[in-house]
Amino acid sequence: MTNDEFYMDLALNNAVAMKGQTDPNPLVGSVIVNNNRVVGIGTHLKAGEPHAEIHALRMAGEQAKGGTIYVTLEPCSHYGRTGPCAVAIVEAGIKKVVIATLDPNPVVSGNGVKILKDAGIEVVVGVGMEKSQRMNEVFNKFIVQKKPFVTLKSGITLDGKIATHSSDSKWITSGEAREDVHQLRNQNMAILVGVNTVIKDDPELTARIPNGRNPIRVIMDSTLRIPLEAKVITDKQAETWVFTSEAYDIEKKNVLESLGITVFHTSGEKQVNPKEVVSLLGEKLVSSLFIEGGGGINASFFENQLIDKVVLYMAPKLVGGSLSPSFLEGTGVDKMKDAVELSNASVTQVGKDFKFVGYPIYK
Repeated sequence: MTNDEFYMDLALNNAVAMKGQTDPNPLVGSVIVNNNRVVGIGTHLKAGEPHAEIHALRMAGEQAKGGTIYVTLEPCSHYGRTGPCAVAIVEAGIKKVVIATLDPNPVVSGNGVKILKDAGIEVVVGVGMEKSQRMNEVFNKFIVQKKPFVTLKSGITLDGKIATHSSDSKWITSGEAREDVHQLRNQNMAILVGVNTVIKDDPELTARIPNGRNPIRVIMDSTLRIPLEAKVITDKQAETWVFTSEAYDIEKKNVLESLGITVFHTSGEKQVNPKEVVSLLGEKLVSSLFIEGGGGINASFFENQLIDKVVLYMAPKLVGGSLSPSFLEGTGVDKMKDAVELSNASVTQVGKDFKFVGYPIYK
């Protein structure tokens, strides 16, 4: 590992620790080195607050002059809620800037580097690029497409079942796996299920971890069958948004709204249009969506090619039964050659279970 890789890795590790705090902004870390000593470290903590480079520069003070700054994302060049970091780096007298990746934001991309080079600063781009891009997969999609990065999660048996034929599903996975899921809920801005899940399980859909963030609870409900006594309606632990179709019950809509529930209706005649759900969430600046639905909901998002990432917690159990529900239902593909492949797949062990992560490749 070179010196540049070492210090960039330090910046990347600091940045990723803030996952779930900076939405809809990216995760960014920064390290300033002078005379082979770390003199400043900074991490972006929250949207609207100083960027990582500014925190690092403030820590370094006069020691930043003549030093090298490592940044996991191209320093910004525009005025938003904070000033341009590229200008601050120039004014601090930094002599070299090492950047993991350019900013995909069209307002920024390449402009920050131009400011630095025009000032005579040496700029190196690409150190730690792959890790930086994976770390900011949510931001990279949202800033370009204005739609949330969609993760599908499911807890399944080895034969793909999410319950027995009698609808018993507690518990498929271990406590360790369920704790890991709460971390993922904390890292996402919104969590989505179908109304059948609400009716059958009455879930809270919260992140039950210390100082955790509860995501916005999104319910797909074509006719507004959601029970008024459901926890997602009554507990007030997080916002609840209900998406319905043209077949919605107007009286039920009025009651839900009187209880503080936000109701959106999509153009679907009898079913909620998942494409509109994703688009509307993007308009509301929701940059990440975590789906924990049943086989029907999951299939509707897959069939519309809306899933960006799949996370499966696989318990070493077998249930069997043609009537036992699976995590992906719907019509399915006709030919094996049309099956959706998952790229960059990885498997890790969590408790007794196996956590599979992959990224769909749509044809």
